[in-house]
Amino acid sequence: MNTITIKSNLQKMIDEQDDISVLKAIYTLLQKTSLNQVLKTKLANRAKKAEEDIVANRFLSKEEIIQRTNMIGK
Repeated sequence: MNTITIKSNLQKMIDEQDDISVLKAIYTLLQKTSLNQVLKTKLANRAKKAEEDIVANRFLSKEEIIQRTNMIGK
């Protein structure tokens, strides 16, 4: 089964579905899947930037991290 066939079959099944709980479940499943992709993209971008920062020696020393962490609670 290819993507086009699956989408077509799903569309037919959804169009014929009258049970709101089933439709909500499908909606939730698809919504969560798209959110996961957004999250993956954001995390991948952050990781790439972190790697670039490390290569360029843009990072905090242990002392700077401790100092910043201590300032958060104040």
